Amino acid sequence: MLALFSRILKLSGKYKGRIQGAFVCAFLESILAKMPIFLAFLVLSGFYQKTLTGTNCLYIGIGLVAIVVAQAVVHYLCDRLQSAAGYMIFTDKRMELGGHLRKLPMGYFTSGNIGKISSVLSTDMVFIEEVAMSTLGNMMSYMLSALVLLVFMFFLDLRLGLIAAVVTLLASFIAKGMNKVSLKEAAGRQEQSEHLTDAVLSFAEGISVIKSYNLIGEKSEELTENFRRSRDTSTVFERKMTPWTRGLNIVYAVGIAAIFALSVWLQQSGSLSLPYLLGVLLFVFDLFSPLKALYGEASRLTVMNAALDRIEAVLNEKELPDKGTQHISQADSNLPEICFDNVTFAYQDKEVLHDISFSMKKHTMTALVGPSGGGKSTIANLLARLWDVKSGKVTIRGTDIRDVPLSELMEQISMVFQRVYLFQDTIYNNISMGKPDATEEEVYEAAKKARCYDFIMALPNGFQTVIGEGGATLSGGEKQRISIARCILKDAPIVILDEATASVDTDNESYIQEAINEMVKGKTLLVIAHRLNTIQQADQILVIADGQISEQGTHDELMAKAGIYQDFVNIRKKTSGWSLA
Repeated sequence: MLALFSRILKLSGKYKGRIQGAFVCAFLESILAKMPIFLAFLVLSGFYQKTLTGTNCLYIGIGLVAIVVAQAVVHYLCDRLQSAAGYMIFTDKRMELGGHLRKLPMGYFTSGNIGKISSVLSTDMVFIEEVAMSTLGNMMSYMLSALVLLVFMFFLDLRLGLIAAVVTLLASFIAKGMNKVSLKEAAGRQEQSEHLTDAVLSFAEGISVIKSYNLIGEKSEELTENFRRSRDTSTVFERKMTPWTRGLNIVYAVGIAAIFALSVWLQQSGSLSLPYLLGVLLFVFDLFSPLKALYGEASRLTVMNAALDRIEAVLNEKELPDKGTQHISQADSNLPEICFDNVTFAYQDKEVLHDISFSMKKHTMTALVGPSGGGKSTIANLLARLWDVKSGKVTIRGTDIRDVPLSELMEQISMVFQRVYLFQDTIYNNISMGKPDATEEEVYEAAKKARCYDFIMALPNGFQTVIGEGGATLSGGEKQRISIARCILKDAPIVILDEATASVDTDNESYIQEAINEMVKGKTLLVIAHRLNTIQQADQILVIADGQISEQGTHDELMAKAGIYQDFVNIRKKTSGWSLA
């Protein structure tokens, strides 16, 4: 338990003083809570010895009022220091986690960790800041209070103190076993919380597909099963803790009975005066309350311990190194704008790119085509340094992108993908993300170039219209044009485009194509191509299959020889009815 206190103090950082102050206040509060019993002992003792006077009663009454006031003040200070510190600590921790997630490779987010991240944010951190922080301070005060009461029993009589000490030791042994069980079960509870969060997110995100294929019952059953497992996990946790809690209660009850019986015997034998017997009777039923409260809250601390493990596990995930100090030079006619030099890449142990080499000149367009899973998106992601290469290097104007600060690299690149994500904010703010210091005129001009100005102005609040999370209140084509406006405003020299018109309706396609034409003027363009009219315009085409460049050349060059590209084009022509003429 002390190790957990130490862990929290280490976690608290600059708020460490507040936590320590809260512990002191909690201890003082617990001592003040026992003082009325002590005053009652003084009254009974004075009454028995016939020394009680009206003045004494007045002083005791004033003392009681002072104790109540002091306890209220200390309680207020404890809450201010302790509860506020929990929120402050985890405000900083959430910001730290956000900054950390931003620097993690994309592979972390595509490996089933979204549920873990959501659970850490919505369950683990909330539990600690709202429940465990106050529990922690209380438990520290319980420990100190139990120690003070134990010393008091030794002061009354050595034999009474020995009984209290034996009960305390027995309770600590039982609590040690209880904590082992609790730690083991708490980890399972938090893990199941992660699975449940993942299942809820999956169900919510895929609800449209689930409904369209009439899978509500099947998918609901999967979600319901996760709820059942969460219920069963919590029930098992409580069931396994119950015998230990019952054992502690029995030890406390036997200890109280033994102290009570011994106190009566000592008084009858003349070893303990009647006032002290009355004092014991006043204290005995409250004697083990701090221990009972201490170990009664222990299960919360084990859950807290498991929650801290999960938080630290995410924070300890290895970030993409960002120690680059070099700067990307201005355009150099002697150097390619982009160069992949013998690049190999693996997702964990599975190698997906093998010795990829190609270069792109400034203001040219390179199209990546090939079968699904061949490695096209991986090449685009490596250029944006969403992952790092296993071997080889990717350079921009001769500089290895790993040697460049990530913030500077991101200034060089804009990305537009088929799956657009917009934030739950105003349209104006979603566009201005491309250039936070942009003027209104610049934002409006970018919207006009992206062919989205007119439909935005037709909305009730124009650019100040708040859109749903992910852009849910807009059509696919509208979202795409807003994302393009964002890229136009950013005005980066390199554009990565997972062809934006591949999955939109024909009404939006012409607008989006016009917006793309505005965006790519004077840019170096890397396109993951889906449409034939895009492919034939490329300065070079790379056919990516099985993690390698199988074919390379212009459209005419590749059509002149039999191969994957020619087959690809022929199939597209037959299925789409399009003509390259």
